[in-house]
Amino acid sequence: MKIFAIVVFLIMYLLMIVLPKRRAIVALAAAAVMLIAKVLPLGSVPDAIDWNVLMMIFGTMVIVDYFIESKMPNKIAESLLRLSKNVMWVTILMSLFSGIISAFIDNVATVLMVAPVGLAICKKLKINPVPMIISIAVSSNLQGAATLVGDTTSIMLAAADKMNFNDFFWMNGKPGMFFAVELGALLTIPIMMVLFRKNKEPVDSNEHTQVTDYVPTITMLGHVVLLIIASFIPNTPECTNGYICMACGILTIIWELFKQKSAKGMVHSLKAMDYDTMLLLTGLFVVIASIREVGIVDDLANFIAGFGGSNKFVLFTIIVWGSVVISAFIDNIPYVATMLPLLGGVASAMNVEPHFLYFGLLVGATLGGNLTPIGASANIAGVGMLRKEGHEVSFSDFMKIGIPFTLTAVLAGYLFVWFVWAPA
Repeated sequence: MKIFAIVVFLIMYLLMIVLPKRRAIVALAAAAVMLIAKVLPLGSVPDAIDWNVLMMIFGTMVIVDYFIESKMPNKIAESLLRLSKNVMWVTILMSLFSGIISAFIDNVATVLMVAPVGLAICKKLKINPVPMIISIAVSSNLQGAATLVGDTTSIMLAAADKMNFNDFFWMNGKPGMFFAVELGALLTIPIMMVLFRKNKEPVDSNEHTQVTDYVPTITMLGHVVLLIIASFIPNTPECTNGYICMACGILTIIWELFKQKSAKGMVHSLKAMDYDTMLLLTGLFVVIASIREVGIVDDLANFIAGFGGSNKFVLFTIIVWGSVVISAFIDNIPYVATMLPLLGGVASAMNVEPHFLYFGLLVGATLGGNLTPIGASANIAGVGMLRKEGHEVSFSDFMKIGIPFTLTAVLAGYLFVWFVWAPA
């Protein structure tokens, strides 16, 4: 059954590369094959699907649609254009802007909020939006590991290592994960300067867009604040972030219905939903759950944990770079959930504090998704928004930006964690 699951998984990825416009259909078909072959029991499907992510996407997309219609992204775009000398610096600023927000709220929500601003800028400048939106997505993934509230994997690590919010900044008298991630983020600036060195077209903005409705902006900011507040409340339901996004989306619809006294806005918003992205994610959730069900994820985790033997540096290196490769193709949440207890046991057997192994896992697993357009939910959301605008993103298009971003950020985090946290 393992071999069958691996073959289906590999065929799915191959078809996604060959048929970029049919990725959702391919993922759903692969999920159906897994279910028909009983690799994953049918009754396990509800638990396999990450309803929290899907609700976050749906609710945030509703807010984003009204946000775009209000002309606020155009207003923000004009402000950023005034701060920038040329197209290259616009792209860099947008990436950093995305990263800062992503340190405090979910990566997918960040992309859905920031990408419309990027699209508005690209329309004003009449340039291809693909490089900018990809940069926004990968920056969002990168900075999600900077704080306890930035990513699900950070929350899981904090629970395993009994860390609080401040420990990500300073822990046991040493700089924490925040500085490892920010060092990587700073080093991506010269990478972007090289990648976008030809985009030196000057920019200016003498336009002054009038915002038609501030309520979508208020609900947008409101749901960000609520997501941050919720992250500090212990023992919240698993789908809390999804509930918040859905509630804010529904409130926005109710306001617009009251304001317009017509259902036109709601119909437009529902039609504008990126259902393709949500179906793609649904299929991937089932496929990943299937390969986990037959023990493939556990096998990979055990292989990584056991390959390093008693050599701390070799083990740490394998954990980081092995996690990068695996997370480019497998959702990092089940992978990290599997690896954390394994690494705790390995650290205990080696009689060392587990911090540096945990931090290495977070560096590799969180950033590895940036290698491919389907390696992280935020990447899928960004590519989905581009598709709606008529821009298809191939694997090669994405990886031209994703690979240098990932290698730079991971290398910085890898070296930082080893020199700061490795036991003597």
